[in-house]
Amino acid sequence: MTNSTNSKATTYWDYIKVEELLALQNGLATDEDELSNDEVLFITVHQVFELWFKLMLRELRAARDLFMSPNVAEQELSGAAAIMHRVSTLLRRCTDHFLVMETLPTREYLGFRDKLMPASGFQSAQLREVEIILGLEEKDRIGYGLDLSYLDALRAADGSPSPALKRVERALDDTPTLKFALEEWLCRTPIDGMAPDDPKAEQRLNDFLSDYLAAHSLSVDRTLECALLLAGKDHDRKKLTERYAVEKDSVRKFFQPGEDEGGQRTRRVRAAILFIETYRELPLLAWPREVLDALVEVEQLFVIFRQRHARMVERVIGRRTGTGGSAGVDYLDNTALKYRIFRDLWAVRTLQIPADLAPELRDAGFYGFVSA
Repeated sequence: MTNSTNSKATTYWDYIKVEELLALQNGLATDEDELSNDEVLFITVHQVFELWFKLMLRELRAARDLFMSPNVAEQELSGAAAIMHRVSTLLRRCTDHFLVMETLPTREYLGFRDKLMPASGFQSAQLREVEIILGLEEKDRIGYGLDLSYLDALRAADGSPSPALKRVERALDDTPTLKFALEEWLCRTPIDGMAPDDPKAEQRLNDFLSDYLAAHSLSVDRTLECALLLAGKDHDRKKLTERYAVEKDSVRKFFQPGEDEGGQRTRRVRAAILFIETYRELPLLAWPREVLDALVEVEQLFVIFRQRHARMVERVIGRRTGTGGSAGVDYLDNTALKYRIFRDLWAVRTLQIPADLAPELRDAGFYGFVSA
């Protein structure tokens, strides 16, 4: 391996820092030879996790910065989608690593587990950073078991600020989040050919939603008609009719967010997601839709990562209290269930209708390629 800009020949081991890297698996011991193979495996796997998290953070920050640009060029959206696909690949690899951890027998792990206390995977600052840059809100965080905030848990044993705490505090100050940046971009999406700064934009938005809700109602009625064919009893038919009526009503409420949900800004964001998903075949909406779908995949894989983590822990140590005092498996299961960030991207899946029922646009030509 050579470098034309460097007079000194570069070697693989110097470039990758192999010797330094391989000297980092001794944990609390002075020499790796003092440890069992199981403990070295435990340390190594977690170090690999941290390296993957580092790469994820770089990619997510790059995506955030892209969406915060006043004007995001169409050709840049392919790069945003590529970023999300890379993050998805990293999450898959992280999930795969639990297979290695599951080769750790319970009894052998218990042989060195107590020396970890009160350390915990909960103290992974980079994992907290990933959650923060994505947009997990403080109010949605789950207590990890003791009467301490997640920031307090990152303090050193004597209560002083640790490098992990300082890292997370910097992440909290590094605003905006990817979710906020994405929503700002969505707010600028022209709805049916009309940008939000147009004097008639609000009316065009209202017209689009009115047409769409009518089409959605028709779609639900069509589905209900098929469902009723399977209901042989009157009370079943009544239950189905009520259920589909609730579905219609929930869609209307989705586009009437209160001020506590973000009001008109959230309404436009949700309409933009729906608009992009509904008319994805139009040339200028193809890449925006790819970006949204890639974000859904990232969050899905993050949920799977958390679920897989919980099952690995349960397999290795059962339902013991975590080393850091957390509820262990129950805590991990709760994060998989409740730590959802891009909720509106998921919710729009429930609102979509067949292509043949999509309302005709007033200005579909706006989303075509401009000929030279």
